[in-house]
Amino acid sequence: MDRSLDAPALERYVDGKWDDDIVPRLIEYIAIPNKSPMFDTDWVQHGYMDQAVALMETWAKAQTIPGMVVETVRLPGRTPLIFLEIPAANGGTDDDCVLLYGHLDKQPEMTGWDDDLGPWKPVIKGDRLYGRGGADDGYAIFGSLAAILALQEQKLPHARCVILIEACEESGSYDLPAYVDHLADRIGMPSLVVCLDSGCANYEQLWCTTSLRGLAGGNLTVKVLSEGVHSGDASGIVPSSFRILRDLLSRIEDEDTGRILIDGLHDKIPDERLVQAKEAAKVVGTAVYDKFPFLPGEKPMADDLTELVLNRTWRPALSVTGVDGMPPLSSAGNVLRPHTSVKLSLRLPPTLDGKRAGDLLKQTLEKDPPYGAHVSLDLEKASTGWNAPAMSPWLNQAIDEASREFFGQPAMYMGEGGTIPFMGMLGEKFPDAQFMITGVLGPHSNAHGPNEFLHIPMGKRVTSCVARVIARHHEASQRGDTRGSAVVAGGKERGDHGCC
Repeated sequence: MDRSLDAPALERYVDGKWDDDIVPRLIEYIAIPNKSPMFDTDWVQHGYMDQAVALMETWAKAQTIPGMVVETVRLPGRTPLIFLEIPAANGGTDDDCVLLYGHLDKQPEMTGWDDDLGPWKPVIKGDRLYGRGGADDGYAIFGSLAAILALQEQKLPHARCVILIEACEESGSYDLPAYVDHLADRIGMPSLVVCLDSGCANYEQLWCTTSLRGLAGGNLTVKVLSEGVHSGDASGIVPSSFRILRDLLSRIEDEDTGRILIDGLHDKIPDERLVQAKEAAKVVGTAVYDKFPFLPGEKPMADDLTELVLNRTWRPALSVTGVDGMPPLSSAGNVLRPHTSVKLSLRLPPTLDGKRAGDLLKQTLEKDPPYGAHVSLDLEKASTGWNAPAMSPWLNQAIDEASREFFGQPAMYMGEGGTIPFMGMLGEKFPDAQFMITGVLGPHSNAHGPNEFLHIPMGKRVTSCVARVIARHHEASQRGDTRGSAVVAGGKERGDHGCC
């Protein structure tokens, strides 16, 4: 072990930084309803995104890091992006680079919050900070800078660091490629990418993501009339838009088992991932489903824990996440409605091409519509997932060492069910970089749903682990070992973490 890093002192520094500075800022951030553009088309006029950017930019500029550049970059017609550049320090090199990533946009409110909680109402209960966006992913800029500050506090060397905080991840990161291209010369060629937009299967160790599912989805609409008509007069003559929609969904999904019926939306699960799924199932146990708020008497979709892990991380699955064209029950008259629309979210195997899957989904739903009804699928997302190549030895050792130092447990590896489009894009742009995806979204944290929370001790430990890995990156860079096969560390439970 490198004794030049004082792990207990680093942990004390990080804990104090979180308690005194980061948690108060996250409380302010949670109160801002800065929904992602997909969920707030008037986001520019509302100004909430700018409020969140200003909060983070002001905080970052207040941190004592010599030579740090903090800038909000704004390309025309796009969401803003916070760009930070920290020069190498204490003998580190500016010729190498660590890129750290997060996002500041949020999912919409969702119903079902406890009476004393709410999406824009920050509440601390014990170790949990409740409210939308604290864990997904407001803490990222704070955790990233705290990790670097902790190294500089001990005068430890680190390479040049770049931090990118985007503002449309929950809408599919469609603005991010333009910013990465725009900032390419300033970013350089990172040899380590750290993504703090993921999670964990428990709060007792560092979890490392080996894969991320892709996502295809959008709005499916069935139209049968130009206006609503008396249901007693029309039923039996005019087909129900809901029945047609139900029939169309049966082209995709077996309604009895949930299995996706289209062969082109499946892909082979690698043998290594099967082994990792079995190991993860042993460690997690029934927590793989206990963490969800099942109703009394309800059971998961399979008895075998390994199969549940694979269902969640590798197999395609369909969710209907929204509906339109239906009045609320209190005002639903005897009317045969003119249309029904639903929002579809189809999770894809990590190795499946997202665009091809989206095209196949659209073709399957729109062809030969029953009764000649007007059927359309407006695709909003078609993102390819991620399957990590073999891990570089130095990063493997650094991640496990960090988990043992700050959790007292070895690191664990598992695929994740969510989608982070940023990872596939960076994997293509920086094929020689190493990747560490980690995060704080663990059991019951319920990202995107009601009662979402940030587990504060997990945030502290993840921050300390990132600091340790950045320190080890410097040592590997000195040996010339930082570039090679990639790895992904961390894991995200985003539910229908749209995106992601």
